[in-house]
Amino acid sequence: MNEIYNFSAGPAALPKQVLDQIQAELVEYGNAKASIMEISHRGVDFMQVADKAKQDLRELMNIPNNYQVLFLQGGASAQFSMVPINLLRGKTKANYVNTGHWSIKAIAEAQRYCQVNICTDSTVNQFTNIEDFSQWNIDESCAYLHYTPNETIAGLEFDFIPTADMPIVADMSSMILSREVDVSKFGVIYAGAQKNIGIAGVTIVIVREDLIGHALAKQPILFDYSTQAKYDSMFNTPTTFAWHTAGRVFEWLKAQGGIQAIAKINERKAHKLYQAIDDSDFYSNAVNPKYRSWMNVPFSLADSSLDALFLEKSYNANLLALKGHKSVGGMRASIYNAMPESGVDALIEFMADFEKHYG
Repeated sequence: MNEIYNFSAGPAALPKQVLDQIQAELVEYGNAKASIMEISHRGVDFMQVADKAKQDLRELMNIPNNYQVLFLQGGASAQFSMVPINLLRGKTKANYVNTGHWSIKAIAEAQRYCQVNICTDSTVNQFTNIEDFSQWNIDESCAYLHYTPNETIAGLEFDFIPTADMPIVADMSSMILSREVDVSKFGVIYAGAQKNIGIAGVTIVIVREDLIGHALAKQPILFDYSTQAKYDSMFNTPTTFAWHTAGRVFEWLKAQGGIQAIAKINERKAHKLYQAIDDSDFYSNAVNPKYRSWMNVPFSLADSSLDALFLEKSYNANLLALKGHKSVGGMRASIYNAMPESGVDALIEFMADFEKHYG
């Protein structure tokens, strides 16, 4: 049987080496005489897992010492609430960037806590482009500026970091660890795990220490960054297996040469796939090439009546989860860190063959 390639947008594929490693240690972890899922999160064995995962992430992303690294629950969606709860700090307004589906969800939740200033809005171009930064309407009186560097559905990705005289907050769920970022330029970075970090259940939050300790009154204690920082993300029982899996992925990424090395591979994978789309009259991608995502590549067939057949035949060719999001249609190939270059090559080959027969 041909190798199987999973293009799911999330929960997404894990590196094969990580899957094999987790499988081998599933019943008994190390010398614990029990599964990692069965041991106390406060025991020595798991504490070593937790500490190493945190340290490996710090090394991979070169996280400065004045940032806390938290392993939380609730997904990135919980951060849509936690960000305004912790960062308003007496102010009543916040800047938000609208570049797609996840931006919209973050904005809707923030509006429950404060007045939201939309400083740029890509709905006018159906989320295929990002307005020039010089044209943004940033309100300098706001508490912070929030944006989503990569939108998984539209496949729209920033090639710059917005700047303002306030904390910059980024939902990096779908692009964290895919390329180098300067953490010091952000007040808060958060990311759900189920794309480039590991399995669903844990959410990474990287928060500058001066932004901790200012939560709105009468909010859930678990939504206070100071609670999570004080108890090392263990005020309540954490998602131990997801945390462990993230640690194994961090180890794998370090073995690949770190983020600098994986970024070169990611850029090459994306370039190949976009080139195949652009060289064809049968496939198309509407996103401004300057802002095309490295991680999520949506594309349309010239004849949408062939979509079902494309999905059927690609599935039979062991190319999984290529159906585009229901709000957009068409196809979408998510090519996160765990997708080997051979998977992109197989997809390109399949697309060319499908076009030859049906184009």
